[in-house]
Amino acid sequence: MRGGPGAGTIGRVRVEAISPGRLVDEVADLVAARPGRVRAALDGPPPTGPVALARRTAEVLRTRGRATVVVDAGDFLRPASVRLEYGRDDPDEFLDGWLDTAALRREVLDPAAPDGSGRVLPRLWDAAADRAFRDRYTDLPADGVVLLAGGLLLGRGLPLELTVHLRMGAAALARTLPEEVRWTLPAYDRYGEPAADLTVLADHPGRPAVVRGGAGGRGGS
Repeated sequence: MRGGPGAGTIGRVRVEAISPGRLVDEVADLVAARPGRVRAALDGPPPTGPVALARRTAEVLRTRGRATVVVDAGDFLRPASVRLEYGRDDPDEFLDGWLDTAALRREVLDPAAPDGSGRVLPRLWDAAADRAFRDRYTDLPADGVVLLAGGLLLGRGLPLELTVHLRMGAAALARTLPEEVRWTLPAYDRYGEPAADLTVLADHPGRPAVVRGGAGGRGGS
């Protein structure tokens, strides 16, 4: 396969360097191409900026007439008494037990389904204060979009129409994670490289590269 400047090919996989702004447009294009309600996950460790990408993508989608709700997965963690049962620095529990997937389904993803009520709750639990937010529900129209953003989201069976994975290698992640959360590194190592509709190489978030082709298609949800 041919690649232009900033592109490389390994086998049938093509890696194309793009700007952060073009990445936003590409994610927005993928969402906008789908009719009806869309539930999309933007998945990646904190240094890759999945929430920031979701917010910028939401701005673009709104200019195109698609009502969009950004949901930070960090606002759907379990209460401290549950998620910290085995301590504050247990990587296995961080991977498997911190995210309240049942609440995400109940309050966001199921109502945002094509045949759902459209009544979604943007935030549920304030992990810092360890108490519920007092947010009101948002009514999502028939062509509305939910952008769920955060880390370790894929491979959990969440109902999603679109998945984006911001991939950061182990060395880059170890270099960029703040010291106080480096205990989470084994969790990301175990998580591995989930399949997604769009995989973005983000060792250097300011210089992303999109993986084209290969076997990294559906299967990330």
